[in-house]
Amino acid sequence: MNSHVSIQPNILYYGMPILLLSTSNEDGSTNLSPLSSSWALGDCIVLGMGIQGQAYANIMRLPQCVINLPEAGSWEQVEQIASYTGMNPVPEAKQQLGFRYRKDKFSAGGWTPQTSAQVGPMRVAECPLQLEAEVHHIRVPEHTPYMAIVEVKVVHVHAHPHILQADHKIDPLKWQPLIYNFRHYFGLGDQKGASYRAKN
Repeated sequence: MNSHVSIQPNILYYGMPILLLSTSNEDGSTNLSPLSSSWALGDCIVLGMGIQGQAYANIMRLPQCVINLPEAGSWEQVEQIASYTGMNPVPEAKQQLGFRYRKDKFSAGGWTPQTSAQVGPMRVAECPLQLEAEVHHIRVPEHTPYMAIVEVKVVHVHAHPHILQADHKIDPLKWQPLIYNFRHYFGLGDQKGASYRAKN
């Protein structure tokens, strides 16, 4: 058996779904931010985001958002807006990472805005799964003061019929999320099995 090697990776994105976070700008328009740090527990979703971006400024002012989940085939559209920020002027730390200001990221990525049912920010029509949410808690950890941990409660779920079973539940064989794996884009591979709770 091979032994492990101690390493120091640049980043720990070890395979998580990409999401496009919709938040409301001061003028009522919608900002769109690609995020790659999230996890769900029931109807609570925890998001990780930088505090120097427009998304963070927006949810501090209006605690609502939409979590739009794109399919694996949309990776090029996601990448088209990855280097843009809605923050103007662009913070120095973001400038050093190559970010540029762009207010309308919908047009930049070829995305189509859709009106939400219960929150202000617009949804992304091309994303088969859209979760409208209210922000309940924001914390900036002392050990990582440039990031925020944001807890939201999902209040409305939209799903495209092509990813649903006949009973209107998500079909895991049809839903193909875009995965961010050490800064590379991936889809899902073949199914290996199912949890004992898969039918619950």
